[in-house]
Amino acid sequence: MSRRRKTPNTSTPTPPPPRSDTSKLRWFKADMHLHTPASGDYEEPNVTYLEWLRQANEKELDIVAITDHNTVAGVAAVRREIEWLARLEEQNRLTDDEKKRLDEWRTLANKILVLPGFEFTATFGFHILGIFPPETSVRHLEYVLLNLNVPAEKLDLGSTETGATTDVLTAYQVITEAGGLAIAAHANSTHGVAMRNFPFGGQTKIAYTQNEHLVALEVTDLESRSRSSTSRFFNGTKPEYPRRMHTLQGSDAHRLVADPKNPKRLGIGERVIELLLPEASFEAISELLHSDNFDRTRAYRPKDKPIDHLAVARAEGPNQVQSFHETVTVRGGRQAAVLADLCAFANTDGGVVYVGASVRKGPVKGLSNIKGVQKELQAAIAERLQPQLEVRFEIAQSDNAQVLRASVDEGDEKPYCLDQSKFYVRNDAETSLAVRDEIVALVLENAGISRGGAAEVVAVAEKTGAAAAASKSSNGSRRRRSGRSSDTGASTSSTSTVTATTKTPETSDPFDLPQVGVEIVSSENRNGVNYYVVSDLRNARSVSNVTRKGARKLWNYAIAQVEDHPVEIGKVQWKGDVGLVRSESRAGKVRYDLARRNGKNIRVFYGVTEDGMEGPWAEFVEK
Repeated sequence: MSRRRKTPNTSTPTPPPPRSDTSKLRWFKADMHLHTPASGDYEEPNVTYLEWLRQANEKELDIVAITDHNTVAGVAAVRREIEWLARLEEQNRLTDDEKKRLDEWRTLANKILVLPGFEFTATFGFHILGIFPPETSVRHLEYVLLNLNVPAEKLDLGSTETGATTDVLTAYQVITEAGGLAIAAHANSTHGVAMRNFPFGGQTKIAYTQNEHLVALEVTDLESRSRSSTSRFFNGTKPEYPRRMHTLQGSDAHRLVADPKNPKRLGIGERVIELLLPEASFEAISELLHSDNFDRTRAYRPKDKPIDHLAVARAEGPNQVQSFHETVTVRGGRQAAVLADLCAFANTDGGVVYVGASVRKGPVKGLSNIKGVQKELQAAIAERLQPQLEVRFEIAQSDNAQVLRASVDEGDEKPYCLDQSKFYVRNDAETSLAVRDEIVALVLENAGISRGGAAEVVAVAEKTGAAAAASKSSNGSRRRRSGRSSDTGASTSSTSTVTATTKTPETSDPFDLPQVGVEIVSSENRNGVNYYVVSDLRNARSVSNVTRKGARKLWNYAIAQVEDHPVEIGKVQWKGDVGLVRSESRAGKVRYDLARRNGKNIRVFYGVTEDGMEGPWAEFVEK
């Protein structure tokens, strides 16, 4: 089947414009997880393929993908029918009915980009979508399936069960090297690589969801406002999952329309993604999913039931990757506050600033001269932020108000600064001036220099007062913690309270420690003032010479607990070697103080949110 192009005679696809230029882009409606009667579990086996594509057109889809279970028989059937009708046309043997069918096939094929692919069942039953360019031959697709160890005798069955095939990571690589896009199917649900409560280790889950050959996660909760939604989990802010993932949704339709008796059995186009692209082409989709443009995908809603994206953001509130400012006036320092947030996001995990809205309940104030505000901000960004920072702007509508949405990626030229001397970082919902050790860590990170764990940091700190830990991820652009289990921590001897000291390595489990919060690594009293080394669990950076008076909010809380409310071991709620010290709601979130023991050694972690509680820590999350 031919793909739709704006310039059909062009031999190469039109390259997409730079990611900051959205003037040549438009939203395309896509459903890239669709089954046909070629799948053995299809619920309407008598449906014709023309009826299938006709339904896609009825749902106003621009892009679809045929992804039958471990087969490309559906792709082959579509092509055979079109080729057969075209051959009859060449021989002047078409009946009126056949001519009508061929004309309809051609009309629909020119309106809808149809991508061939499959839904592969890897070992242990994990499902992976492989989606390929429209010109890919059936023989090539079958070769890929054979290379994935799908038995030759099962290539046409469309069965979800294929016996022992290929492991997940190898499947990603095989699909990619064959020219396709590897997408984890319904990743958070049944047969998904990120489904909850599946008995595989933390390292395996990290590998399955962060692999370089995986371009996106298909999820079933894309519109969820929950703090535990899959998109929020994989937004790049979790230390063990530093690669932010594109999250998509698809209908996984096994029928034309939804089953009225079981709404979960969706039809074609009933759970859809929108992609902001220069054209409907495989190349444009691939470019997007291989990029850091995370604001060019969104869940689709009918025009009469639109998603209020601003309302969703306000419900989540300020966090590691988003902030809100009702005004952006120069007077009163509001413009500087917006610039500080952009600087902090660029130095940390990237993020979005909403200008014209607060998180308070009630109507959104909005901006009356939104284009003028955007121009003023763009001029201020160019003048006051160094190095030059790419910021993308979009107008968000909420009821009758318009809000400016400014988004920025984690930068490649850290550290970024405001007015040549102010370096900001983002910690949870707080933008703060970076302290010396954080600036050193940003410089080392940008230079690609990896420092050891906190044990080394503390040793350096004791000698020089400099404590910095930073490392690059395998792709060279994201932080990835290494040697976490060799971090220093709190320990006890025979006393009933916890004091800070160093400790030895415990385990290589990536979830041995909470993923967010802080730990007081060590302390020293100088002239009656306590100076602490504080370790940020989110990024494994340790900061020395922190005092209670000068500490930012979470650090101040941790130091206050150490000084005023030392942990009593007997009162810790233990579950094995992990324990809950206390929990309370602060700043709109439940925060936990947690403990971990190894013999007589006890470590305490302060201000942990549920976002950072995986593995054994999840047992303490309030339901």
